[in-house]
Amino acid sequence: MDAELQRRAHAKAAELGLSFAEYVRRLVARDLGEPRRNTHISLVFDLGASREPTDIARDKDQMLGEAMWAEHVRKTARKSSRPHRRARSAAVRR
Repeated sequence: MDAELQRRAHAKAAELGLSFAEYVRRLVARDLGEPRRNTHISLVFDLGASREPTDIARDKDQMLGEAMWAEHVRKTARKSSRPHRRARSAAVRR
């Protein structure tokens, strides 16, 4: 690395409140990305296991709607003090 580039890198690290080594480590990590992990396929099975049978093909719109509403409530609850409607569970509706 030439002297000018190294000087600028040291200055940038100091501006960020990092050591030069940490600054370089972060740049390398960002450039290379996270290593790919080999995950065994068996980890995918039984993710949606429940006590009662479900029909995802039939109920997918309702399930997605409930999940999106719950996420919306979670995100907006911090921004506002007004009470929010909670999504009713499928057991309550039946």
